[in-house]
Amino acid sequence: MAFLADVLTRVKPSATIAVTQKARDLKAKGRDVISLSVGEPDFDTPDNVKEAAIAAIRRGETKYPPVLGIPPLREAIAVKFKRENGLDYKASDTIVGTGGKQILYNAFLCTLNKGDEVIIPAPYWVSYPEMVAINYGEPVLVPTTLENAFKLQAADLERAITPRTKWVVLNSPSNPTGAAYTRTEMKALTDVLMRHPHVWVLTDDMYEHLVYGDFTFVTPAQVEPGLYERTLTMNGVSKAYAMTGWRIGYAAGPAKLIKAMDMVQGQQTSGACTIAQWAAVEALTGPQDFIPKCRKAFEERRDLVVSMLGQAKLLKCPKPEGAFYVYPSCAAAIGKKTPTGKTIASDEDFVSELLEAEGVAAVHGAAFGQGPNFRVSYAASLKSLEEACHKIQRFTASLS
Repeated sequence: MAFLADVLTRVKPSATIAVTQKARDLKAKGRDVISLSVGEPDFDTPDNVKEAAIAAIRRGETKYPPVLGIPPLREAIAVKFKRENGLDYKASDTIVGTGGKQILYNAFLCTLNKGDEVIIPAPYWVSYPEMVAINYGEPVLVPTTLENAFKLQAADLERAITPRTKWVVLNSPSNPTGAAYTRTEMKALTDVLMRHPHVWVLTDDMYEHLVYGDFTFVTPAQVEPGLYERTLTMNGVSKAYAMTGWRIGYAAGPAKLIKAMDMVQGQQTSGACTIAQWAAVEALTGPQDFIPKCRKAFEERRDLVVSMLGQAKLLKCPKPEGAFYVYPSCAAAIGKKTPTGKTIASDEDFVSELLEAEGVAAVHGAAFGQGPNFRVSYAASLKSLEEACHKIQRFTASLS
């Protein structure tokens, strides 16, 4: 009798974590490696947030928290949704989890039955289809194109919906492409969803504050209030406040869904770390001047990387609206040979040979469900990014 559960055959390990670990291992062996594989701001958590955590420890805020989150944080989340997104949620409509991942996972755990379908635009964050599969759902992957800036088109969404569709997952700005939907583009999608009342919307707004130029962020229930009762709006403090390791995600949605998520989380992890929750209260309610500084730095990095990769032989690099990723096409490199005689047969070969030849770690597009592309995270210093882009230019120039 097999010891491990059959469901594990439906799930793959995270490619982004694997590449990041490979880069760490090479560094440990003394290789000079620039890792552009990790989705993590390189800034430190703001001092006021750290001080709030220290103060919470000193006050003795070290006991088990409520499963749904401490009341001051849930209140702060409700205020944030009203202030920034025009969404009217009560504190009782909110839930706090150990990172955004737990929020998403619990939503699927609570709602999916065997064979239920979840529409996921590709390229996608690596964990979406795996979370669906481990909860016995069927990921329905809908490709997007570089020509449409990697954004889901209304007609493609319409075609993908069936009587078995339970959720559509929308991530704007996107990991891995940085693509973000304008109000008009989002409205086209919400118009489709209004015609299909059995389909719920799971929106991952984690990169909300990292949008550039005059781009204005919108979220589905804000654009179409008619979707309010079947939308779970997820967000967190990881990216906007450089708090990845604090592991705080949150969401708001219909009472029946929040109640179900409360029940499963109560049997799973219970409440998220109390100290991290108090830090998140300060992040959401304290001074917000960290965000525009961060945004300005990321925008400068984006412009550098897009310009330099756009000049690299064999690459096409679209300019994204948000997040801290670019998703260049390496289609023209497929079939080329490296100086050592190896043939680049896939985007995975491309990033593998890039790491081997130049010590630059990126993640292959196949990991995100669509290639031949690769994801570059520009959450690194301008100096490191410039050096890495020169190395990528040198690598692509060496292919013949």
